[in-house]
Amino acid sequence: MTNLISENRHLALLHKYNTPVPRYTSYPTVPYWKSNLNETAWLQTLKKTTEAAQNGCGLSLYIHIPYCDSKCFFCGCNTVITRHHDVEKPYIDAVIAEWKIIRKALGFKPLIREVHVGGGTPTYFAIASHQRLFEALRREAVFSDEIEMSYESNPKNTTREQLEGFFELGFRRLSFGIQDFDHEVQTIINRIQPVEMVAESMRLAREVGYASINLDLVYGLPRQTQESVRKTILAVRDLRPDRIAFYAYGHNPQLYPEQNRFKNEHLPEGEEKEALYELGKMLLEEEFTGTRYNEIGMDHFALETDSLWHAAKAKKLHRNFMGYTTSSTAGVIALGASAISDAWGAFIQNEKEPNRYMAQIAEGKLPIIRGHLLNEEDLILRRHIQNLMCHFETDWVEEALQTPALDEILTRLQALQVDGLVELLNKSVRVTKLGMPFIRYICREFDERYYYSINEKNNYCRLAK
Repeated sequence: MTNLISENRHLALLHKYNTPVPRYTSYPTVPYWKSNLNETAWLQTLKKTTEAAQNGCGLSLYIHIPYCDSKCFFCGCNTVITRHHDVEKPYIDAVIAEWKIIRKALGFKPLIREVHVGGGTPTYFAIASHQRLFEALRREAVFSDEIEMSYESNPKNTTREQLEGFFELGFRRLSFGIQDFDHEVQTIINRIQPVEMVAESMRLAREVGYASINLDLVYGLPRQTQESVRKTILAVRDLRPDRIAFYAYGHNPQLYPEQNRFKNEHLPEGEEKEALYELGKMLLEEEFTGTRYNEIGMDHFALETDSLWHAAKAKKLHRNFMGYTTSSTAGVIALGASAISDAWGAFIQNEKEPNRYMAQIAEGKLPIIRGHLLNEEDLILRRHIQNLMCHFETDWVEEALQTPALDEILTRLQALQVDGLVELLNKSVRVTKLGMPFIRYICREFDERYYYSINEKNNYCRLAK
C-alpha cells in the first residue's frame, strides 16, 4: 500500500510539473541573453578569465563539426547534410584561423584542461583532418598533463583507423549516439544501427585502449513503448558502457522541419513519456551482474568505476555546454559554426551557417551572432544553479552568494517544499530524493530572467487592455 501511495504521488507530481523547462547548461539561458557585448568586450572578458586560470584549473576547448552524411529526423543539433568531403579542408582552415584570432588577442598560450569534439558527426571527417587541426591547436596552447579529451562518434562510420587516430591525439573518452535499439523507432527517426554494430564499435574502442565509453539514449521518441525502452536498456546494460546519458526528446517542428514527419499519435507525451524515463532509470539503477549505474546529476548515469561517479561523490562535478564534466575549468573556448563560448562572466555564440561562419573568419572577424555580459545578480544566481545541478544543494551563507532576488526565490521554493521536492534550511536549499527528477523545475525558481520576462509580459498585457 505504501509503494502504491508513493507511486501515485510521483505521478501526480509528474502531471503537475509537466511543462517545458531549460536544461540550464547556462545561466542566463540563451533566449534571455541581452546581446550586450561586442567582439572587443568579449575578448577582454575571455583574456581576464584565461589569465586567472593559467596556474590552476585552465579552460575547456570545444570544437563543433556540423557535417553529417545523413539526416536523423529527431535531431535538434546544428548540422549540414553532405556526402562531399571537400568541405573538410576549408572548414578546418576556418577553425584554425578562428583559434589564431583568439590566441593573438590573448597574447599568451592558454592552459587547456579539457577538450571535446562534437557535432554533427566528428567522425565524418577523415582522421587526417583532425590531426591537422590538433597540430595547429597544440602549437598555440599548453595542453595539461592531466587533460581529458573526448569526442562524439557514430557507430556507422567508426573504424579502427579513426579510433587509433583519435587515441594517438590524446583522446581517451568517446560517446556513441544510440538513441534506441528498437528497429521500428530507428526506422522512423532514420538512425539504423543494430546492437551488433554498436557492440563491435565498443569492442574495437576497448581494444585500442579507451578508458571511458558513453552511450547517449533518448526517451520520448516516436513509436517508443515501455517494451522497446526495456529491451534497449537491457541491451545497453549487456554492452556495459562506463557512462549513460538518458535524455528527453525535444519536439520542436517549428525549429526543426524534419520533425514534422512524426505524427502526434506516434509521440509519447506527458505521463506516458515520463513513464519511459522512470522505467529506464529503474532498470539502470537495478543491480545486475554485481554492479549498477548510479544517477549523476540530471539524466546522467555512471558505473562506480568511472571518474564521473568519483567526481559526483567528491562534489567536484562541473556543468557547462558540454554537459557534466569532471574538470571544473574556468570557461570554454568554443570553435566552429554555432559553437558557444563561456568566459564565466560572458557568453557568445558563433554564426550557425558554416559558409557564413567561414566567410567572417576569412575577413579576420570573430563570427559572433549573439552574446551576453553577466551582471552581478546573474553571476550569483548562476553559481546557485550550478550547485543545484551538480550537487543537489546550494547555500548563501557567504555574503558573496547573497542577492536581493533570493527573497522572492525563497517564496517560490516554498510551494516545492510543500510538494516534498526540496528542504529549505537556514540560508540553504537541499533537493530531496523525490525532487531529484525535478531538478530543472527547482533551478527555474532561481531563474530571475525567466520570471522577469513573465512579469514584463503581464504588465504589457495589462497596459494594452
